[in-house]
Formats: sequence, C-alpha cells, structure tokens
Amino acid sequence: MRTTGIVRRQTAERRRDTLERLVTERDVWVSTAHPDRGPHQVPLWFLWDGRAVWMCTGATSVTARNVREEPRVRLALPDTFDVVLLQGDAECFLDHEVPEDAAEAFAAKFGWDPRAEEDSFLYVRVVPRTVRAWRGEPELRGRVIMRDGTWLEQRPPLAD
Repeated sequence: MRTTGIVRRQTAERRRDTLERLVTERDVWVSTAHPDRGPHQVPLWFLWDGRAVWMCTGATSVTARNVREEPRVRLALPDTFDVVLLQGDAECFLDHEVPEDAAEAFAAKFGWDPRAEEDSFLYVRVVPRTVRAWRGEPELRGRVIMRDGTWLEQRPPLAD
C-alpha cells in the first residue's frame, strides 16, 4: 500500500476529487443481496448526473432480481488506493419507462443505447445516502464525506 508521501486531504478536497471521479470514471462495482440467495457483486458502466448514479443491466439479471427484492446497494469505484464507496437505495426503471434525459445521457457517454436492444434492460438509479472516500491509511479518519444524503463541509469531530 502506498502510504508514504500522502498529504491528508480536507473534506472539501475529498468531495471535489470524488465528484470529479464520479463524472470521469466508467465502471463501478455494484453489490446487491437477495434475502434468500445472499450477496452478489458485478461491475457495471455508470453515469453520474450530479445527484445520482445511473446504471443499466439486463432486466432478468441477478442484479435486477436483487434490487427489486432488496433495494439497498453499495457501489465502489475500482481503485483500491483512491477509495470511493457509495451506499443508497436503488430505484428501478424498465428501459421503456426510464426518464428520457437519463437514457440519452447514458447513451451519449457509452455510445450504446440499451433501449434499442432486442432484450429488455433495467436502468438502476442510486441517490447516495453515504459516501466514503480515502487514500491510504492516513485518510481513514474522516473518510465519511456524505451522511444522510448531505455532503459534509468538514470532518466531524468523532472518528468514522
């Protein structure tokens, strides 16, 4: 683990860096769980619209089945050194019911429009309730940068 030379970022800087990554990154790990079948994790393409993460998966996939039964999800950007974890509830939209602006933005980002496919797809929207961000051990304290859906302005006095 690269811990030497890490300059601990303040909450505002972590928030700025996290928002930049949410706009520029392509993949997110999606963790779901089914009450009877247990956990499931897959990488999906995602779009950040400034407030929520939008993903798309096959309408009959395990991920689709799980979020319909248990909407609580965790998302993780793929870098294990510059960690960004999001937690929230999934809201599902069949491909013919998804808001036009979200579907168009998704298609523009990836050059692929699931609505044009023969098979059915499910768009999954997650508005984060909690966001954690840290780079290495020096940033573990204060890693929560969003709590209860509100971005934090500064690190709370208690350790996370």
